[in-house]
Amino acid sequence: MTPEPLWRHLLGHQLRAARHRRGDTLEETARRAGISPQYLSEIERGRKEPSSEMIAAVAGALEVTLAELTRAVAATLRGPTCRAGYALAA
Repeated sequence: MTPEPLWRHLLGHQLRAARHRRGDTLEETARRAGISPQYLSEIERGRKEPSSEMIAAVAGALEVTLAELTRAVAATLRGPTCRAGYALAA
């Protein structure tokens, strides 16, 4: 059985998808969130386990609510392709 993906990986994919939908660069989003572009990149790649405050700051910079972000990650976990490489929620 294939293990479920880690929350931080799914969260990072959702944040990157939201940033791309906005047409923002890493630098723009990171500046609005008050973090470095390098740290935002690591969050998006699932390499960092951000604090709830950091998640809230990035979500705010992307103009998405924590509830929307959580629902998107949960929907990905429930999706049929989750264990087979997980698809991004649009």
